[in-house]
Amino acid sequence: MKEVVLIAPYEKMYQLSVDLISQHDYKNIEVVRGDLQEGVRAAYKAVDCGAKVVISRGGTFTLIKDVLNVPVVEIQTSAYDVIANIKHIVGQNEPLAIIGHNNIIYGYDLIKEIVKKVKKVDIERGESVAQKIKGCVAEGVHVFIGDAVVNNICKELGYTCYMLESGQDAIRSAIEEANRILMVSKYEIERSKRYMALIDYVHDGVIATDEKNRILLFNSVAQEILGILKEYAIGRKIQEFTQIGSVLEEILQSKTLIDEVRKLGDTQVTISNIPIMVNDENKGSVTVFQDITKLQNLEKEVRIKMVEKGFVAKHTFSSIIHKSNEMEHCITVAKKFSRYDSSVLIEGSSGVGKELFAQSIHNESRRRTGPFVAINCAALPRSIIESELFGYVEGAFTGSKKKGKAGVFELAHKGIIFLDEISELPIDVQGRLLRVIQEREIMRLGDNKVIPLDVRIVCATNRNLKEMVKQGTFRRDLLYRINTLSFYIPPLSQRKDDIDVMVLHFLKRYCNKYSKKIDGFTKSAMDYLMIYDYEGNIRELQGMIERAVIICEDTMIKKYDLENNVNYKIKKQEQIVPQDCMLGEIAQDLPSLKDIEKRYISCIYNMNQKSTSKTCEILKIDRTTLWRKMKK
Repeated sequence: MKEVVLIAPYEKMYQLSVDLISQHDYKNIEVVRGDLQEGVRAAYKAVDCGAKVVISRGGTFTLIKDVLNVPVVEIQTSAYDVIANIKHIVGQNEPLAIIGHNNIIYGYDLIKEIVKKVKKVDIERGESVAQKIKGCVAEGVHVFIGDAVVNNICKELGYTCYMLESGQDAIRSAIEEANRILMVSKYEIERSKRYMALIDYVHDGVIATDEKNRILLFNSVAQEILGILKEYAIGRKIQEFTQIGSVLEEILQSKTLIDEVRKLGDTQVTISNIPIMVNDENKGSVTVFQDITKLQNLEKEVRIKMVEKGFVAKHTFSSIIHKSNEMEHCITVAKKFSRYDSSVLIEGSSGVGKELFAQSIHNESRRRTGPFVAINCAALPRSIIESELFGYVEGAFTGSKKKGKAGVFELAHKGIIFLDEISELPIDVQGRLLRVIQEREIMRLGDNKVIPLDVRIVCATNRNLKEMVKQGTFRRDLLYRINTLSFYIPPLSQRKDDIDVMVLHFLKRYCNKYSKKIDGFTKSAMDYLMIYDYEGNIRELQGMIERAVIICEDTMIKKYDLENNVNYKIKKQEQIVPQDCMLGEIAQDLPSLKDIEKRYISCIYNMNQKSTSKTCEILKIDRTTLWRKMKK
């Protein structure tokens, strides 16, 4: 059904309207045939099918407008229409009667000027047209003028009737008016819906009253807090609702309240009441209030969402500083794994960059827009590890938060969870983790409902999990689940080519950070870095460069700047030890333990150009002890 429906009371108007609509290409108008009650039924049906505006004429229009709750436009009988129909009665000597509703017989005065013997007969709603006609006949009137209803009844009774018809101009005028009403109605509906959406979906209850304290606006939050249907509240006086409580008196007194704490019924709220003053006259008020408990919960939700926004992967594969073939191979493998949703296990020593790879996998995957949640399993206390991973409901244990707490798996929904040092998970927690991976669902502690999950799992370890499986400290079935895809990141000692690009990268970073101008490293410093044994891998190298930048007082970092701040350790096979310091020679004549100690101390002292500080550093003794032992 079209948005505008024209109910035509007679066939000629129906055809005329159809032709007019086709001629002027009105897309949103439909014509239906129907007179009086038939027209009313047609109008009801049209509105039920989506019509927004109805057009009709005469008595049909009068009946329709009284029963519909949509705009009804009248096709009026214009002066031109009256003139066009008068030609039939010019020179008529017989008495005439013009019969109809007021909207039809308003051309009576013009007809009276032409035909002296004319009578006007008004038809009120519910009156019988046939009885009106018979009444006129009893007075000697046998010729009539009227609408389609009068015309049809006159024909049935055998009397002459000239029908006042509406022409194209009147019909088109009604159509244009209907379209204007439709446009304004749509705009008003849109504005009203926007306004009500704003009012209904704020977190505040809103009540607006007029100068007589009648409620004009009562939104859904007010309905929820006060337990009063908004349809029932609107139009009634606010003082009827005693459940509003003591604050009602302040509202009636037009008292200004700003963020005051009050009780509305049984609910503690923050409330503001703003009187509406126009020319110093009170025109009502607007009262805004919010449930304090919900406000507190909302703040919690906001905090959680802010935390979730912090679950982001900052690094990509381009962040990985490298030059070695070994790292290039790792990146190629990891990029390939990024395209799939299977679990990934990243193996490697501490400090080689396992989380850097995990974040890069996330940002390369289809889950890049989801959360990246990283958790170090070794850092979680045994007592709370399950609640942190899987969450809990209110009352799950002593000290649990009200309303419970989502675990990290829930927070990682639609993204990736990175479980670092997974080898440190207790064996019983490994069992629960296995079920989460298999079923893709979790159950919070203390709950009996499962929560479905869409999460990819990336794990990392610095231990040999297969060996742990043999020792019974890691579940075999869990290992098979998490290492569907796996790769190993070699330690820095096995990819020396990366050291020079890394040290330059860290040098630039920390020079910028500490506003220092350092051009590079001396050859001895660079040689030292290349043979250093990095037990902490990249993390240790990064710390060394940062410390060196801080203490360096020159434009080049020297070996001294690097070894002055660390208990340096050079790989044994790369240490240069004079022949006279070899253990075999020190003890070849089977000296006493006391003589071996004295010879060894002397050897180290001479090897380091008699440097007391370096000798003490190697022997791990203080200066006093060194002098005491050397004097013996």
